[in-house]
Amino acid sequence: MDDERRAVVDQPGASLGPEPAGGVALGSASAAGGVASAAGGVASAAGGVALGSGSAAGGVALGSASAAGGVASAARRGRGDGHRNRWERSRQRRLRRRRFFAGLAVVALAVIGVTTYAVTWYLGTVAEGPAGSTRVVTIAPGSSAGAVTAALVRDGVVSSGIAWQAFVFLHGSPSVGSGGYLLRQHQPYGAVLARLTAGPDVFPVTVTVGTTVYELDRQVESSVPQWPAGAFAQLAASGAVRSPWAPPGTPTLDGLLGTGTYLVMPGESPATLLAQMVARFDREATAAGLRQAARALGIPPYQVVVAASIVEKEGYYPKNFGGVARVIYNRLAVGMPLQMDSTVLYSLHQDGGPVTPADLRIASPYNTYLNAGLPPTPICFPSAAALQAAVHPPPGPWRYFELVSKDGTLAFETTIAQHNRDIALARSRGLP
Repeated sequence: MDDERRAVVDQPGASLGPEPAGGVALGSASAAGGVASAAGGVASAAGGVALGSGSAAGGVALGSASAAGGVASAARRGRGDGHRNRWERSRQRRLRRRRFFAGLAVVALAVIGVTTYAVTWYLGTVAEGPAGSTRVVTIAPGSSAGAVTAALVRDGVVSSGIAWQAFVFLHGSPSVGSGGYLLRQHQPYGAVLARLTAGPDVFPVTVTVGTTVYELDRQVESSVPQWPAGAFAQLAASGAVRSPWAPPGTPTLDGLLGTGTYLVMPGESPATLLAQMVARFDREATAAGLRQAARALGIPPYQVVVAASIVEKEGYYPKNFGGVARVIYNRLAVGMPLQMDSTVLYSLHQDGGPVTPADLRIASPYNTYLNAGLPPTPICFPSAAALQAAVHPPPGPWRYFELVSKDGTLAFETTIAQHNRDIALARSRGLP
């Protein structure tokens, strides 16, 4: 039994035989407690459901409210951002406009400043002054406007080529003739323009080596239009202007005028020009020691000038001058006729060329084939080199000379036989 009882008791849910009622009550109470507990669980579950439903509802409501608030906030932000963007764009436009007008103002002020400076500089420059020293501006034939401007700037007549070009553009560009213009440095541009428009007023006259007063007079007539024709030659022959080297009664100033170029200024007369020429030769002759040399040679200074003029015409090149001077003095020393073609041609008013047999028979004091000694006056204006050769002739026995080369070289001989030999040599070379 005990084993059976143990077996029954060991089975789950089985009650012991002697306590059936108590077991039922305990089981019933447990069951009721279980039911109550289950009911509490149901209630709790229901409360949970209710709480969950409330929470869910609250969550939904809160979420809805939050979403609605977010949408409203986003809308407000969108409106604010759009407003700020429009304001920023407007501000940028205003800044750009301000910068543009500020830059425009700076440019305008710069233009006004530069223009004011340029106008002030231009007006001050063209006014120039005070006028300074005189200048002779020489305009070459065919000179362009640029060349004229360059000449004015080079001689200091105008200080600015740019201002001068602007001035003539505004006031008319003159037609500038070739020649000399007497102007002053820093002269007002208006006065410069008037002077150029009026034409040249300074005229160059050149005393050319080897020429005569007769030839010089023709040049003066063509160079100085305001002087009467022949006025210069008449003055030179009148004796009104004299050279200190000419003996009393000398009829001409041939040989006694300094060579080179002279400028005839406005208002100057032929007498002024002639006096300048005489003064220049006087300085050259004094510098060459003419008076002392004449004493050493035993002849008057004027005759040394006569000899120098023959040296110029016969020698032609400086390399021949000394030998020709020595031939002249050697012939004079022995009373031998000079027999110089150049003196005959002078009497004919010819400069070079052949001398014919008829010319050699001309009755003239300048015909040194027929007359001994020197001609009465110089036959041309000698160069400084020819004057030096006549003043200081080299030593030598020569009495003849002959052209023996096409380069102008003269051969100097002592005897007639040597001279004839050189004549034959010259003819063989095709020389006259």
